[in-house]
Amino acid sequence: MLNFKQETFYSRIVLPNGETAERPIEIRIHPITGRTCRIAYSRSEERDPGTEALPVPPPFASRQDLCPFCSARIYGHTPMLLPDIYPHSRMKRGTSTLFPNLFPYGRYSAVSLFDDGHFVEIGTATPASYADSFMNCRDYLLLLFDLDPAAVHMAITQNHLPSAGGSLLHPHLQVQADRVASNNQRFLRQRSADYRRETGNHIFSDYLRHEKETGDRFIGKTGDWEWLAAFAPEGFFEIWGILPGITSLRQTTEDHWQTLAAGVLNAQKFYRSLGRNGYNLGMLILEDGSADQELRLVMTVRSNYAQWVRSDFTGFEVMLGDMATFTSPEETAGKARQFWK
Repeated sequence: MLNFKQETFYSRIVLPNGETAERPIEIRIHPITGRTCRIAYSRSEERDPGTEALPVPPPFASRQDLCPFCSARIYGHTPMLLPDIYPHSRMKRGTSTLFPNLFPYGRYSAVSLFDDGHFVEIGTATPASYADSFMNCRDYLLLLFDLDPAAVHMAITQNHLPSAGGSLLHPHLQVQADRVASNNQRFLRQRSADYRRETGNHIFSDYLRHEKETGDRFIGKTGDWEWLAAFAPEGFFEIWGILPGITSLRQTTEDHWQTLAAGVLNAQKFYRSLGRNGYNLGMLILEDGSADQELRLVMTVRSNYAQWVRSDFTGFEVMLGDMATFTSPEETAGKARQFWK
């Protein structure tokens, strides 16, 4: 039922020295979404400014006196949860603090801080800080589900540094729940339901089974989480973590979140080895009782946050709608595996 389709063709050009050259382009079709992506291998020959080494910290990385997420300012500069959601204004879980998003994107929108580290370079956070923040998100979402059972479309995301869309340096996750699905949530809900009805299987488990059998893009495990490079990436160096058989937050254990944190940090260390400092992370969760959609976390690296670094999205992605990457997922997996050992 899942079609891992790829096709390679060549663009013929005459080089400045008069020689004829063939430039390979590979088109892959995403087995789940059906969307195409392009791997323009020749573009890997271009110099990518700012990736020779990890860029220096932003000039305002030390301005904790201006950060509303640092402990000295958090209680006077961040909003509070409504009493009918949680009676103590902000949720605490270990080192993490959760409170409403001052600029919400949905009906229920919150921010989950890691700890009091104001600027934490990629790959250097503690596993406990991530695990605490993830579990704070889980606790918040389960409270919302009890309060509003129609808000079944849930998400946990992260934008690390302004190049990834982050507005504040202080590390944090965004968490939300809504009655109205986003485009990706709506598509994934229908695709997962159709696939399970037609095959009796979970789509992510079947995807993972194929990838483990081929082995080309499989990276490794952290606990029950299984990690791989996406077959048809929709972002640069896209990595997935899949938790087979788990379709609800209520089924998760503390170990699941702790081992998820370990995998996220492995991916960050891999991105750091590439000289990159920004990334996005996302998990789409469906709590409608259908048990069709297993938990999956997606990570993609972004352009560096540094002066004169080009954006990773061009007119091709924005206007044509195809992601154009420069590196094969097989190469991504090969380079990343050492960080799972």
